[in-house]
Amino acid sequence: MRRSKAPDSGAPESRLPLPVVDAEPQEGLTKEQVQQRQKGGWANKAVKGVTRTEKEIVKENVFTFFNLIFLLLAAALFAVGAYKDATFLFIAVANTAIGIVQELRSKRTIDKLKLLAAPRSTVVRQGMEMSVLTEHMVRDDIAVFSAGEQITADAVVRTGTVQVNEAMITGEADPLTKGPGDKLRSGSFVASGSCRAQLTAVGADSYAARLTLEAKKGVRAGQSEMMASLTRLIRVIGFALIPMGAILFWKQYFVLELGLRQSVTATVAALIGMIPEGLYLLTSVALAVSMIRLAQKKTLAQDMNCIETLARVDVLCVDKTGTITQPGMAVQELVPLDEEEYPVERVEQAVSALYAALDADNETGKAMRARFDRKVGWACSVKVPFTSANKYSAAVFPGQGSFVAGAPEFVMGERYADLKDMVEPYSAKGYRVLLLAEYDGTPTGDAPLDGRRIRPMALALLANQIRPEAPDTFAYFAQQGVAVKVISGDNPLTVAEVARQAGVENADKWVDAATLQTDQDIYAAARKYAVFGRVTPGQKRKLVKALQKQGHTVAMTGDGVNDVLALKDADCGIAMASGSDAACHAAQLVLLDSNFACLPQVVAEGRRVINNIQRSAALYLVKNIFSFCLSLLTIFVDMPYPLVPIQLSLISALTIGVPSFFLALEPNKSRVQGKFMLNVLREAFPGGLTDLAIVLGLQAFAFAFRFPTESLSTMAALCMAFIGLLVLYQVCKPFDRKRRVLWGAMTAAMAVCVTVPELKDIFSLGALNLQEGLVLAVFLLLCWPTMGAILTVFDRSRRGLWTLRKRRKGRTPCE
Repeated sequence: MRRSKAPDSGAPESRLPLPVVDAEPQEGLTKEQVQQRQKGGWANKAVKGVTRTEKEIVKENVFTFFNLIFLLLAAALFAVGAYKDATFLFIAVANTAIGIVQELRSKRTIDKLKLLAAPRSTVVRQGMEMSVLTEHMVRDDIAVFSAGEQITADAVVRTGTVQVNEAMITGEADPLTKGPGDKLRSGSFVASGSCRAQLTAVGADSYAARLTLEAKKGVRAGQSEMMASLTRLIRVIGFALIPMGAILFWKQYFVLELGLRQSVTATVAALIGMIPEGLYLLTSVALAVSMIRLAQKKTLAQDMNCIETLARVDVLCVDKTGTITQPGMAVQELVPLDEEEYPVERVEQAVSALYAALDADNETGKAMRARFDRKVGWACSVKVPFTSANKYSAAVFPGQGSFVAGAPEFVMGERYADLKDMVEPYSAKGYRVLLLAEYDGTPTGDAPLDGRRIRPMALALLANQIRPEAPDTFAYFAQQGVAVKVISGDNPLTVAEVARQAGVENADKWVDAATLQTDQDIYAAARKYAVFGRVTPGQKRKLVKALQKQGHTVAMTGDGVNDVLALKDADCGIAMASGSDAACHAAQLVLLDSNFACLPQVVAEGRRVINNIQRSAALYLVKNIFSFCLSLLTIFVDMPYPLVPIQLSLISALTIGVPSFFLALEPNKSRVQGKFMLNVLREAFPGGLTDLAIVLGLQAFAFAFRFPTESLSTMAALCMAFIGLLVLYQVCKPFDRKRRVLWGAMTAAMAVCVTVPELKDIFSLGALNLQEGLVLAVFLLLCWPTMGAILTVFDRSRRGLWTLRKRRKGRTPCE
């Protein structure tokens, strides 16, 4: 029986008005009603696509500030007839094309992977439960929500009872009980129980979608430390270009009276030198390629920023079940505790009735239901589902009694000492131990059980196998200097034994989180221990935050509802696709094949791309530092800018552009440390200052011996090319076969370009007389010692600052 209501007046104009239908929970909508709502615009479509559209990618790569500057500079050169010096425009076009192609390739790969990992939900239609894509759900659908599942649209509970956690949308971590008539808000997730609920608001109308749209108003997407640094750098350069260009042109044309063409080419050369034209492109392409590589490893990166975070991770928090161990558990043994009062037959009846009444919404429940599957036919009047906070489940059967199953410490309370000597030997062997007991009263789940009313019946021993690849995985992290913290809701003895078998370092350093009463206790324990047992979801979150406060970059792996809050707060959350929907939604990375063994490859990929971007970025900034400093000096000192754009194009191509793209794809497993921009500037400043010192020296000689401007330009370009090759030599260290080939090829190409007459003409490299040649030779010989001296000064300054920082922290530096 279905009742119709008035059309929803709040529906967008693009939707067809359809009456709300109260579908029966057992029947759901008909096929025709579903089709009407899908055609009418009432499907649960996402607010915005998961990746940028192809049109957006093309637009964002073409219409950039620097591309506009390049066009204006090229137009200025064309206006004075300096066509040859506008070749940088071809490099800009090539950069743009490469960026578009790689980002489109990355988008298509990620979209395919997202389609494979697209969330699904269970709905009731025409009296049958069926699984559909979440975006194919429609308003008025009857949805079935169970523990671990995300609430995908606003709904009203029709049957059943669930505990819902709204921390993802409200920040409130305490679960809320929802029964018939209560509203469910999209974006929350089911902590325990199951229900059938009718969808009331879908797509852009849902609570989570409205929050998302509101948050996007006037707010830019967050950027990683590296991308934020690059954005700030480019913004500073962008603001400086126009006034500096205007002043430089005025100085060259009106003060030095160099003529219009020479003034324009000198000004354009200075500005081109200040633009890191390929750096942002290189970064975007490297990250895009990295996302493709992760996709090929069956790892879905839901946020590009997490790639950089991976490179900086020095603490990995892992859950025991589903991460160290294989998914799924099995009951290994039933240990009776009082066979006179509770014979095995009675225990098996009670446990079978208990798990038949409860929803098997976790691995333990599924294992117990599979083992104790007798059909006893007891009527249930009260059900208390398992929660991570109480760590027990219970049910009341009139005429038979109340029965409880859960962690012995939590079920027995103050009386746990009565069973401790029997429980802990099993825990020390790696078993998960459940206490099965009769309760003299009616458990509610709202408060701890009264241990005095507990009558223990038996212990159930459960276990799951350690993943065969786990020892090698943890050995890798130990070699890489990544500390592993095992955080679990199990008994700490059980967790410590499993961790020991899996090869986790310091597995003998464990603590029972139930003894950690304050935030200060948790902070101290995070520093001291490697294994944490009996951890509640709130404590997992606090442990992650404590590690972050101690200066660590924290990655968290998990697959269950109890991991969601910690996954959300970790610097990089990593979820197993076989786990709960809520965990997958909260994480930045999803392991689609749920294979923990691929984590070393995932971390190594993050380190490779960020280390290589950092190394390649130094090449770009050498030229920018030199050009910026020389341009400033040119404004205040009466000397012409010595280079022309075509010369800078040659130097950029062979000492920066081509090498950087090869270096950006090299293997590099070192953990990234320090601030991105500071690291890059430390590597770039010696080269930039060497360029500046050598070119200023050449200008002094040119002024003293009255060398022609063309000769000065040639000498400056050759010295800069040589210094560029020296910087590339430094960046390529330590050399391997590929880097030797790369450096040799760039050196040979540069030699050809500066010696072949036809190419010399193209790049405005004129012939030098004997005097000019001797001066050039002297300055070429000075390049290496000058760079060595500057490097020495920088290294000593860096060590001095590092030592000072260590002393301030009260530690002795270790070289």
